[in-house]
Amino acid sequence: MKSINSLNELHELSKGAEKHFILLYKSKSEQSKCAIANILAACKNITIPVFSADVAQVKDIHTYYNIKTVPSFLIFENGKFINSISSCQSETFYNTLLKNASFHTSTSENQKTQKRVSVYSTPTCTWCNTLKKWLDKHSIRYRDIDISKDQNAAENLMKKSGQQGVPQTDINGTIVVGFDENKLKKLLEITN
Repeated sequence: MKSINSLNELHELSKGAEKHFILLYKSKSEQSKCAIANILAACKNITIPVFSADVAQVKDIHTYYNIKTVPSFLIFENGKFINSISSCQSETFYNTLLKNASFHTSTSENQKTQKRVSVYSTPTCTWCNTLKKWLDKHSIRYRDIDISKDQNAAENLMKKSGQQGVPQTDINGTIVVGFDENKLKKLLEITN
């Protein structure tokens, strides 16, 4: 993982890369330390460019891509920003994401497109962790939203689903309350 100092440097170093990633973090943050450790472990034997930038030092990347929480792991395809994954994810999640990117660097017309998946959770929720491990196992990219730290997200979730409990999963606008494996499989088109 190469540390960079500006948006221009990111653009320059990623020229020609079909896929690349950048971790935006804040030094001294426990979540950031967790993300750095897990990404570094996952980066072993990966040839896809993975960069990092401390938002306390590098001010133009997170503002350019409108990233409001760190750590955030940004995913790019053919120079275009396609998704961000916030919070610290497991080493297994990052490993799966990076391996899939290295083995599957181009999208064909026959390939299913990744659905927009957001998981609303809290750090102490056992079912939330079970759900996220299940998504990792099936190589489903998702955005993890910690509603204990984001009051707006908690309020928006209540408006969407009418429920306050977690986990809740938003799959392309459809809310799944709890860990309903059959419903998740159907919505995510998982056959195994």
